[in-house]
Amino acid sequence: MQLIPTILCGGAGSRLWPVSRELHPKPFIRLDDGQSLLQKAFLRGACLPGVEEILTVTNRELLFKTEDEFREVNTERVATSFILEPFGRNTAPAIAAAASQVAKKYGHDAIMLVLAADHLIADQQAFQQAVLKAAELAATGKLVTFGIQPDSPETGYGYIEADGNTVLRFVEKPSLEKAREYLVSGRFLWNSGMFCFTAGFMLQQMEQYCPQILAATKVCIEKSRSAEGAGFTLLELDPDTFGNVADDSIDYAVMEKSGQVAVIPCNIGWSDIGTWTALGDLTEPDADGNRVQGDALLYDTRNCTIQSNDRLVGAVGAENLIIIDTPDAVLVVDKSSAQDVKHIYAELKAKGHEAHKSHRTVHRPWGIYTVLEEGNGFKIKRIEVKPGASLSLQMHHHRSEHWVVVSGVAKVINGEQEIVINTNESTFIPAGHKHRLANPGTAPCVMIEVQSGGYVGEDDIVRFEDNYGRT
Repeated sequence: MQLIPTILCGGAGSRLWPVSRELHPKPFIRLDDGQSLLQKAFLRGACLPGVEEILTVTNRELLFKTEDEFREVNTERVATSFILEPFGRNTAPAIAAAASQVAKKYGHDAIMLVLAADHLIADQQAFQQAVLKAAELAATGKLVTFGIQPDSPETGYGYIEADGNTVLRFVEKPSLEKAREYLVSGRFLWNSGMFCFTAGFMLQQMEQYCPQILAATKVCIEKSRSAEGAGFTLLELDPDTFGNVADDSIDYAVMEKSGQVAVIPCNIGWSDIGTWTALGDLTEPDADGNRVQGDALLYDTRNCTIQSNDRLVGAVGAENLIIIDTPDAVLVVDKSSAQDVKHIYAELKAKGHEAHKSHRTVHRPWGIYTVLEEGNGFKIKRIEVKPGASLSLQMHHHRSEHWVVVSGVAKVINGEQEIVINTNESTFIPAGHKHRLANPGTAPCVMIEVQSGGYVGEDDIVRFEDNYGRT
């Protein structure tokens, strides 16, 4: 049996703002054990018997960040492949593209296990047993979903009414009264959003129930760029033709229409970590029910979730609050309104505010940069370049830059000159000069960049050469 775990790494995680951002979405959030949700999803698939490759569908801007995440935990050197979306089109197009690629590489009988990148599963052994049962059903020509046995009247999940492995119907997120009825009846399961099927049978069902999505996705794949390397394959979906693919979920497009759907009821310690309440519950409470990550002083405070990585948070007389402190944004919300954090994210996005898109620390293919301070006519950054990596050959119209190397070594193109800057040395890049920063060493190159000029926005850049195609 050829099993291909397929991780869908999309979505903004808007209810987990301000930690979750467009360029640092929920799957990249790190838990107390130091692993991200995405890394846990990778290991969840890689630990299954016989798995030799993990396929990931994600946004093109997250490729290098995703590779870094996998590299940290992929000790068994499981092969990785990627399908890169220029923008989100929901799960139906993502699965159409993935199934097409798996069928082409491994044949129509290859079994796909579709996993979300932002779920948490506590019981790996029970999960593995559920996957083996699902794979057996999938091999007989079934679209298999995983139903979670509910332990509370949850209104944030969709439900599946089932009789054994037979799906009777899918139900939208219910009211609290309905959710209580579902829990008492014993016939309903939470819809986990995980699936198992053969690549060929999913393509057949999509041809029947959403032929436009499948056809448009195939046209897009034909126009798309691909690349291969040792233990690595990549398909970058063409943005022009991908825009013609309808935005739809696999639930609506196929699962709720097909008569060939089965369910595996399971109890695997599953959570989709959808809100700060759910994420906070992973931290043990103190005697007053407070869950604290970071440095906090509390007085007469009960049942609060507080997270701060950089600054001290003080709370007095607070109750049932969520307080999340990040370097550039603070969230304060009553626990009963945790679902509504998405409205803050949506308003920031509508206004074009940077706080919806990225943190002060931004990951790039060549390394990371952190904005230390910014004011009228200046910006100060800490830049760290990976060994052997380089930024694009570029130029700025409106700003000059002062570079000071604080550790490592930098090779710099500055106008017509190419120079090497060692630790505790510096150079000045005038506005209008072509320049490039590279790290020829074996250790990270860390430098401080001081920008000055009439405009210091990130879009004041002209790229002439770029090793990474876009960064």
